[in-house]
Amino acid sequence: MMPPVRGTLTEGRSLADLTWLRVGGPADWLFQPADEADLVQFLGALDPAVPVFPMGVGSNLIVRDGGLRAVVIRLGRGFNAIRIEGDRVIAGAAALDAHVARRAAEAGRDLTFLRTIPGSIGGAVRMNAGCYGAYVADHLIEARAVTREGRAVTLPAAELGFAYRQSALPEGCVLTEATFRAEAGDPAELARRMDEQIARRDSSQPTKERSAGSTFRNPAGFSSTGRADDTHELKAWKLIDEAGLRGARRGGAQMSEMHSNFLINTGGATAADLEGLGEEVIKRVFQSSGIRLEWEIMRVGELPVNKE
Repeated sequence: MMPPVRGTLTEGRSLADLTWLRVGGPADWLFQPADEADLVQFLGALDPAVPVFPMGVGSNLIVRDGGLRAVVIRLGRGFNAIRIEGDRVIAGAAALDAHVARRAAEAGRDLTFLRTIPGSIGGAVRMNAGCYGAYVADHLIEARAVTREGRAVTLPAAELGFAYRQSALPEGCVLTEATFRAEAGDPAELARRMDEQIARRDSSQPTKERSAGSTFRNPAGFSSTGRADDTHELKAWKLIDEAGLRGARRGGAQMSEMHSNFLINTGGATAADLEGLGEEVIKRVFQSSGIRLEWEIMRVGELPVNKE
């Protein structure tokens, strides 16, 4: 029995159309809270034994074909406000990273590194997203969240245990808002810089394809800086290329010909195709280089039940 809500609560909701890769089975329940108070009330009343999975815009996610035995919480319009107060940019967890970068720039505040990062602010904080040598950890002051027990809390950045592509956010905790410190900048110059970043990204990444961004973390432990002296020896794409896997396929899944660290759904791929190809890449890169790649894309859910 689910607690009453003011938002939307849907049983057996397919998640495929909510992920950028367009694959995956149904969640037991999908909850879209009206606002933070609705989320607090729901989690406080929900049976503690029921798993909770906070989901952003699905830009960095494979949901397995058997679906997810959990209540998936997806934040919407009640959580996408953006406001600027002096050198602080406060963004709801559902606000898109690109929108936050643009709004900040219009106000003369520099969060340009967010412009080309796919997804929403909640996911960016959870994964310590970064680009061109800057990371969420460099700018975050604090985050608001609702715990699995239904308490609204403020978490200082220092408590989030940021590392490359990860944080120590408590299990089942749902981020609702983030506060960043942003340096001052000229709006026209910031806009020009973001246009350059977009052009550079679109010339090197398969942005028109169904992908989930970078598939594997860079073993070097940092994002591309974009600078001329950037080193590529321990970049995931280079190791994949050296293993002869650029363009490798399984079913409808492919490692992009344009950027070999991008896993794409060429049409009709299952989650099993995508995850299976990724695992094959990990195995063959290890055989080739002795380095074991780590997934950057999150994989969740159950394998389908074989009905034969």
